[in-house]
Amino acid sequence: MELDLLEWLNLLTRWVHVFAGIMWVGATYFFTWLDGRFTELEASAKEGRNVWMVHSGGFYVVEKHKSPASMPKKLHWFKWEAATTWLSGVLLLVLVYYIGGIMVDTSIAEVEESSMILLGIAVLVAAWPVYELLWRSPLGRSQVGGAVVSFLVVTLAAYALTHVMSGRAAYMHLGAMFGTIMAANVWITIIPAQKKMVAALAQGKQVDLSLSARAKSCSKHNTFMAVPVVLIMISSHFPTVTYGNDMNWLVLMVLIILGWGAARIVRRA
Repeated sequence: MELDLLEWLNLLTRWVHVFAGIMWVGATYFFTWLDGRFTELEASAKEGRNVWMVHSGGFYVVEKHKSPASMPKKLHWFKWEAATTWLSGVLLLVLVYYIGGIMVDTSIAEVEESSMILLGIAVLVAAWPVYELLWRSPLGRSQVGGAVVSFLVVTLAAYALTHVMSGRAAYMHLGAMFGTIMAANVWITIIPAQKKMVAALAQGKQVDLSLSARAKSCSKHNTFMAVPVVLIMISSHFPTVTYGNDMNWLVLMVLIILGWGAARIVRRA
C-alpha cells in the first residue's frame, strides 16, 4: 500500500477544520441565543432573572452580569476554536489550491498561477482592514447602510475573482475572506475587549461598556458570515449549479443573501 502523505495531511486537516468550525459556530450561535433571551427579560422589566435550560439529563441556570462586583477564580474563554478553524482553513487553502494547482482556469483568463496565488493572499490580508474601515466609519453606524455597502463590496469582489481565477478558487477565497474577518474579529477585537474588561474589574475600576458593545457587534457580524461560509464550503460538491455555472458570481451572491436571511431567522429563534 502506497502512503500518500499529502493526501493524508489534506484529510486530517479537513477533519480538524470541520470539527473546529462546528465548535466555533456552535458556541457563537449559542451565546447569541442566550444574549437574546436576556434581552427579552430586560425588555419585559425582568432584568436580573435567570435563563433556565435543560440538556443531557441536567438543568442549567445562567445569569448575565454586565459589570460583576468581583471576578471568579475560573473564567472560561472561547477563542481557540476560532484560531484552530482559521489556521486549518489556511493550511487547506495552501494544500488544495496553492499547491494543488487549481487556481487558474484558462477558459476564464490566461493568467499565471503565481499571480492568482498572490491575489488570493492579498484578498485575505485586505479583508479585515476593509471591514474595519467600513464598520468604524459613519456609514457603519447604520446597520442597514453598513449591510448594503458590505453586500456591494462582496459583490464586486465575487465578480472580479470569478473573472480571473477558476470558479472553485474564487468561491473558496470569498469564503476564506469571510473566515478571516470572523477570526480577526475574535482575536483582534472581541478577546482584547474582554481582557480589558476583566483587567478593569480586577483593579476595581468601572468597566468601559463601549468595549462590550463593540465586541457584541463583531460577534453579531460573525453569525451572519458563518452561514454563507458553510454554503461556500459545500459548494464544491455541486459544481454545475455553483462555481461551474456561467453566472457563478451571481449564484454566489444569491447564496450569500440566503445565508444572511437564514442567520437572521436563527438569531431570533
